[in-house]
Amino acid sequence: MSIPAPSFDGIGIANLPNQRHKIVAKRGAHFTIMVVGESGLGKTTLINTLFSTELSPPKNYSKRHFKQLDKLTEVEIIKAELEERQFKVKLTVIDTPGFGDYVNNRDSWLPIVEFIDDQHEAYMRQEQQPQRHEKTDLRVHACLYFIRATGHTLKPLDIEIMKRLGTRVNLIPVIAKADTLTQNDLHMFKQRIREVIGAQGIRIYTPPLDADDENAEHARVLIDAIPFSIIGSTEDVKTPDGRVVKGREYIWGVAEVENENHCDFKKLRSLLIRTHMLDLISTSEELHYENYRQTQMETRKFGEAKVKKLDNPKFKEEEEQLRKKFTEQVKAEEARFRQWEQHLIAERDRLNKDLEMAHSAIKQLEAELENLQVGYGRGSGRR
Repeated sequence: MSIPAPSFDGIGIANLPNQRHKIVAKRGAHFTIMVVGESGLGKTTLINTLFSTELSPPKNYSKRHFKQLDKLTEVEIIKAELEERQFKVKLTVIDTPGFGDYVNNRDSWLPIVEFIDDQHEAYMRQEQQPQRHEKTDLRVHACLYFIRATGHTLKPLDIEIMKRLGTRVNLIPVIAKADTLTQNDLHMFKQRIREVIGAQGIRIYTPPLDADDENAEHARVLIDAIPFSIIGSTEDVKTPDGRVVKGREYIWGVAEVENENHCDFKKLRSLLIRTHMLDLISTSEELHYENYRQTQMETRKFGEAKVKKLDNPKFKEEEEQLRKKFTEQVKAEEARFRQWEQHLIAERDRLNKDLEMAHSAIKQLEAELENLQVGYGRGSGRR
C-alpha cells in the first residue's frame, strides 16, 4: 500500500494520518489474545490456523487425566513476532489448560480472572514509576471463549465465567468444532446462546456501528454471526472438485475452514486482525483498563499495594481437607482412647473381683484354721 505524497495545500493538518501511519509502521504493534475453554475443543489449532503458523505444538490430551489430583487451572503464555509486508506484530497468546476439565469445577475460573486483573495492576504500577520508557504490557485485548457444540445451550459454568470475563476483557464467544452440527442445529444453537447471553446480561464485544462508516455493513455481518462457529485445521485436504484447502476430510465430503458456507472462520479472522484489531486494543485500554484503574484509585491511596485476597478457593479447599483429616484423626484417637479406657475398666473390674475372691478364700481359710485350732484345743483338754 503506497502512502500518498504530502499535500502542501492548506496548513497541513490533513497530513497527520500519513504521519501516524509512518510511526505505526516503524514501531509495529503488539496484540494479546486469550483462549479459554475445555480441553480438546481445538483452541491451539484455531490459533495456529488464524495466524498461519505453528505458534504452539498440538497437546497430548491423553495425559490430562493425570492432572486430576492437581485440580488447577493453569495459565500458559506463548509469544511470537509475526511479519507481513514489512509490518511487525508482537503477538502474545495466553492459554488456560485445565479449565473445566474436572468433575468439581468450583472457582476454576479464578486463576483466569486474577491473571487479567494482575495485568491491569502491573501496568498501572508501571505508570506510577518515575521511569516509564520500557513498560511490560500483557493486558488482554481479546478473549476467545470456546463453547462446546452440544446443540443445547450454555452450561452453568459457561455462564458463570462469561459474566466475569465480560466486565474485564473484550469477550468473543465461539462455537468450537462447528462441523459436528448440521446447519439447522447450528443455527438453533446460536439462537439459544444469544438468548442466554441477553437474559443473563453477559457483556460481549460487538464491533462499533457508525452510520457514515464504509465498514458499517461488514460490522453488521460480524454482529449477526456472533457467536462465531469455527472449524480449526492446519492440514491441507483435497476437495472433490480438485481444490487444495485447509479443512477436515470426512466420508461425506470436506469441511473447509475458509468457506463461509461451512463456518465463520473468515469473519472471526477479520474481526480479530483485518478490521477491528485496533478497536480491540483501544477498547481494552480506554474502557476495561480505565474501569479497573478508576476502581482501584477510588479505594486505594496512590502507590499503595493491592490487597491480596486470602480467601483463595484453592487454599480454602486445602484447609478444609486438612481440617477434615485432622477431625477424623481426633475422632479415631478418641475412639481408640475410649476402647482402651473400657479395656482398663474391664481389667480393673476383673482384678477387683479376683481380689475379692482371694479375700473371701483367705477369710474362709482363716475360719477353717480357727475351727481346727478350737477342735485341737478341746482334744488336748480331754486327755
